[in-house]
Amino acid sequence: MPSLVVHYAFVGLLAATVLGAAFDRRSLALSLVVVTVPDVDAFIGLVSSVGHRAATTNLVIPAVAGVLVAVDLYAREESAIRQRWGAYGVRVAWFCVVVYAVGHVFMDAITGGANLLWPLHDQFYEISGRLELSSQRGVVQTFVDLDGSGPTFDAMGDSSEVQMSTGVDPDPGAEPSSDGSVDRIFPIVRSGWQLFVLVVGTLATAARFVVGYELPDE
Repeated sequence: MPSLVVHYAFVGLLAATVLGAAFDRRSLALSLVVVTVPDVDAFIGLVSSVGHRAATTNLVIPAVAGVLVAVDLYAREESAIRQRWGAYGVRVAWFCVVVYAVGHVFMDAITGGANLLWPLHDQFYEISGRLELSSQRGVVQTFVDLDGSGPTFDAMGDSSEVQMSTGVDPDPGAEPSSDGSVDRIFPIVRSGWQLFVLVVGTLATAARFVVGYELPDE
Protein backbone atom coordinates (compact mmCIF):
# COMPACT_ATOMS: atom_id res chain seq x y z
CA MET A 1 0.00 0.00 0.00
CA PRO A 2 1.46 3.42 -0.90
CA SER A 3 2.43 5.70 1.93
CA LEU A 4 1.50 9.37 1.98
CA VAL A 5 4.98 10.33 0.82
CA VAL A 6 4.52 8.16 -2.29
CA HIS A 7 1.16 9.84 -2.93
CA TYR A 8 2.87 13.22 -2.48
CA ALA A 9 5.63 12.37 -4.94
CA PHE A 10 3.13 11.16 -7.54
CA VAL A 11 1.00 14.28 -7.16
CA GLY A 12 4.10 16.46 -7.37
CA LEU A 13 4.96 14.76 -10.66
CA LEU A 14 1.42 15.36 -11.94
CA ALA A 15 1.51 18.99 -10.84
CA ALA A 16 4.88 19.61 -12.46
CA THR A 17 3.70 18.22 -15.79
CA VAL A 18 -0.02 19.08 -15.93
CA LEU A 19 -0.58 22.40 -14.14
CA GLY A 20 1.58 24.37 -16.56
CA ALA A 21 1.52 28.10 -15.77
CA ALA A 22 -0.66 27.41 -12.70
CA PHE A 23 2.17 25.50 -11.02
CA ASP A 24 3.52 27.33 -7.99
CA ARG A 25 4.01 26.76 -4.28
CA ARG A 26 0.38 27.58 -3.51
CA SER A 27 -1.15 25.19 -6.05
CA LEU A 28 1.30 22.45 -5.07
CA ALA A 29 0.55 22.90 -1.37
CA LEU A 30 -3.20 22.78 -2.01
CA SER A 31 -2.91 19.61 -4.10
CA LEU A 32 -0.84 17.94 -1.36
CA VAL A 33 -3.51 18.84 1.21
CA VAL A 34 -6.20 17.39 -1.08
CA VAL A 35 -4.32 14.11 -1.58
CA THR A 36 -3.92 13.83 2.21
CA VAL A 37 -7.66 14.07 2.93
CA PRO A 38 -8.54 10.47 1.91
CA ASP A 39 -6.31 9.12 4.68
CA VAL A 40 -8.48 10.82 7.31
CA ASP A 41 -10.46 7.58 7.33
CA ALA A 42 -7.54 5.91 9.13
CA PHE A 43 -8.75 7.83 12.20
CA ILE A 44 -12.44 7.26 11.41
CA GLY A 45 -11.69 3.54 11.57
CA LEU A 46 -10.97 3.91 15.30
CA VAL A 47 -14.66 4.55 15.97
CA SER A 48 -16.42 3.00 12.97
CA SER A 49 -16.37 -0.23 10.98
CA VAL A 50 -16.34 1.94 7.86
CA GLY A 51 -12.76 3.04 8.16
CA HIS A 52 -9.57 3.16 6.13
CA ARG A 53 -9.91 3.07 2.35
CA ALA A 54 -13.68 3.49 2.61
CA ALA A 55 -15.10 6.48 4.47
CA THR A 56 -13.05 9.08 2.62
CA THR A 57 -11.11 6.92 0.14
CA ASN A 58 -13.83 6.60 -2.47
CA LEU A 59 -14.82 8.07 -5.83
CA VAL A 60 -18.08 9.56 -4.57
CA ILE A 61 -16.31 12.48 -2.87
CA PRO A 62 -14.34 13.67 -5.94
CA ALA A 63 -17.43 13.08 -8.11
CA VAL A 64 -19.49 15.39 -5.89
CA ALA A 65 -16.64 17.91 -5.84
CA GLY A 66 -16.46 17.77 -9.63
CA VAL A 67 -20.19 18.45 -9.92
CA LEU A 68 -19.89 21.44 -7.57
CA VAL A 69 -16.98 22.86 -9.58
CA ALA A 70 -18.88 22.34 -12.85
CA VAL A 71 -22.00 24.04 -11.48
CA ASP A 72 -19.97 27.01 -10.32
CA LEU A 73 -18.10 27.33 -13.63
CA TYR A 74 -20.81 26.55 -16.16
CA ALA A 75 -24.26 26.85 -14.54
CA ARG A 76 -23.96 30.11 -12.60
CA GLU A 77 -24.04 33.52 -14.25
CA GLU A 78 -20.94 34.54 -12.31
CA SER A 79 -18.46 31.87 -11.24
CA ALA A 80 -17.05 32.39 -7.76
CA ILE A 81 -13.87 30.57 -8.76
CA ARG A 82 -13.31 32.64 -11.91
CA GLN A 83 -14.22 35.87 -10.18
CA ARG A 84 -11.72 35.39 -7.37
CA TRP A 85 -8.87 33.43 -8.95
CA GLY A 86 -9.40 33.63 -12.70
CA ALA A 87 -8.03 30.98 -15.07
CA TYR A 88 -5.51 29.97 -12.40
CA GLY A 89 -8.31 28.98 -10.03
CA VAL A 90 -10.20 27.06 -12.69
CA ARG A 91 -7.19 24.94 -13.57
CA VAL A 92 -6.24 24.30 -9.95
CA ALA A 93 -9.83 23.42 -8.98
CA TRP A 94 -10.10 20.76 -11.67
CA PHE A 95 -6.61 19.51 -10.88
CA CYS A 96 -7.55 19.00 -7.23
CA VAL A 97 -10.57 16.91 -8.24
CA VAL A 98 -8.31 14.73 -10.40
CA VAL A 99 -5.69 14.54 -7.64
CA TYR A 100 -8.23 13.18 -5.16
CA ALA A 101 -9.45 10.48 -7.55
CA VAL A 102 -6.26 9.54 -9.39
CA GLY A 103 -3.52 10.55 -6.98
CA HIS A 104 -5.02 8.69 -4.06
CA VAL A 105 -8.21 6.64 -4.59
CA PHE A 106 -7.18 4.82 -7.78
CA MET A 107 -3.63 4.36 -6.54
CA ASP A 108 -5.03 2.66 -3.43
CA ALA A 109 -7.38 0.58 -5.58
CA ILE A 110 -4.47 -0.96 -7.49
CA THR A 111 -2.43 -1.57 -4.33
CA GLY A 112 -4.59 -3.53 -1.95
CA GLY A 113 -8.06 -2.28 -2.82
CA ALA A 114 -10.51 0.46 -1.81
CA ASN A 115 -14.23 0.84 -1.21
CA LEU A 116 -14.64 2.78 -4.44
CA LEU A 117 -18.37 3.60 -4.34
CA TRP A 118 -19.05 3.90 -0.62
CA PRO A 119 -21.61 4.90 0.66
CA LEU A 120 -23.62 4.22 -2.51
CA HIS A 121 -22.31 0.66 -2.73
CA ASP A 122 -20.43 -0.98 0.13
CA GLN A 123 -17.84 -3.20 -1.52
CA PHE A 124 -14.05 -3.14 -1.57
CA TYR A 125 -12.50 -3.65 -5.00
CA GLU A 126 -8.96 -4.20 -6.16
CA ILE A 127 -8.10 -3.31 -9.74
CA SER A 128 -5.71 -5.87 -11.16
CA GLY A 129 -4.80 -7.36 -14.50
CA ARG A 130 -2.18 -7.38 -17.21
CA LEU A 131 -1.61 -6.09 -20.71
CA GLU A 132 0.87 -7.81 -23.00
CA LEU A 133 1.66 -8.56 -26.64
CA SER A 134 1.90 -12.21 -27.53
CA SER A 135 3.46 -13.52 -30.75
CA GLN A 136 0.74 -16.19 -30.89
CA ARG A 137 -2.29 -14.60 -29.21
CA GLY A 138 -1.81 -10.97 -30.15
CA VAL A 139 -2.81 -8.34 -27.59
CA VAL A 140 -3.69 -9.97 -24.28
CA GLN A 141 -5.31 -7.95 -21.52
CA THR A 142 -7.29 -8.90 -18.44
CA PHE A 143 -8.37 -5.50 -17.15
CA VAL A 144 -11.65 -5.49 -19.10
CA ASP A 145 -13.75 -8.51 -20.05
CA LEU A 146 -14.57 -7.84 -23.71
CA ASP A 147 -17.28 -10.51 -23.63
CA GLY A 148 -19.55 -8.05 -21.92
CA SER A 149 -19.02 -8.07 -18.17
CA GLY A 150 -16.96 -4.88 -18.14
CA PRO A 151 -13.98 -4.08 -15.91
CA THR A 152 -12.63 -7.04 -13.97
CA PHE A 153 -12.53 -5.57 -10.48
CA ASP A 154 -11.81 -8.13 -7.79
CA ALA A 155 -14.50 -7.90 -5.09
CA MET A 156 -12.96 -8.24 -1.64
CA GLY A 157 -15.97 -7.90 0.68
CA ASP A 158 -17.90 -5.06 2.33
CA SER A 159 -16.85 -2.83 5.22
CA SER A 160 -18.00 -5.39 7.79
CA GLU A 161 -15.61 -7.94 6.28
CA VAL A 162 -12.63 -5.80 5.26
CA GLN A 163 -10.73 -3.53 7.63
CA MET A 164 -7.40 -2.17 6.50
CA SER A 165 -4.51 -2.07 8.95
CA THR A 166 -2.82 1.29 9.50
CA GLY A 167 -0.21 2.73 11.82
CA VAL A 168 -3.06 4.48 13.62
CA ASP A 169 -5.01 1.23 14.05
CA PRO A 170 -2.64 -1.72 13.45
CA ASP A 171 -5.23 -4.40 14.24
CA PRO A 172 -8.74 -3.14 13.37
CA GLY A 173 -11.54 -4.69 15.38
CA ALA A 174 -9.25 -6.57 17.76
CA GLU A 175 -9.06 -6.04 21.48
CA PRO A 176 -6.13 -3.93 22.71
CA SER A 177 -3.02 -5.84 23.69
CA SER A 178 -3.01 -6.73 27.38
CA ASP A 179 0.61 -5.66 27.83
CA GLY A 180 0.13 -2.47 25.81
CA SER A 181 2.78 -3.44 23.26
CA VAL A 182 1.60 -2.45 19.78
CA ASP A 183 3.85 -2.34 16.76
CA ARG A 184 2.68 0.71 14.83
CA ILE A 185 4.18 0.70 11.34
CA PHE A 186 4.05 3.84 9.22
CA PRO A 187 5.38 2.81 5.79
CA ILE A 188 7.55 4.96 3.56
CA VAL A 189 8.14 2.62 0.62
CA ARG A 190 7.24 -1.04 0.34
CA SER A 191 8.30 -1.96 -3.17
CA GLY A 192 10.69 -1.01 -5.92
CA TRP A 193 8.06 0.82 -7.96
CA GLN A 194 7.11 2.93 -4.94
CA LEU A 195 10.74 3.91 -4.43
CA PHE A 196 10.92 4.77 -8.13
CA VAL A 197 7.82 7.01 -7.93
CA LEU A 198 9.14 8.66 -4.77
CA VAL A 199 12.52 9.50 -6.29
CA VAL A 200 11.30 10.52 -9.75
CA GLY A 201 8.32 12.48 -8.46
CA THR A 202 10.40 14.38 -5.91
CA LEU A 203 13.13 15.21 -8.42
CA ALA A 204 10.61 16.27 -11.08
CA THR A 205 8.83 18.57 -8.65
CA ALA A 206 12.09 20.13 -7.50
CA ALA A 207 13.28 20.51 -11.09
CA ARG A 208 10.05 22.27 -12.04
CA PHE A 209 10.75 24.92 -9.40
CA VAL A 210 14.40 25.30 -10.39
CA VAL A 211 14.23 24.98 -14.18
CA GLY A 212 10.68 26.01 -15.01
CA TYR A 213 9.49 25.96 -18.61
CA GLU A 214 11.41 28.91 -19.94
CA LEU A 215 14.41 28.23 -22.16
CA PRO A 216 17.61 30.10 -21.20
CA ASP A 217 18.78 32.96 -23.42
CA GLU A 218 21.46 31.82 -25.83
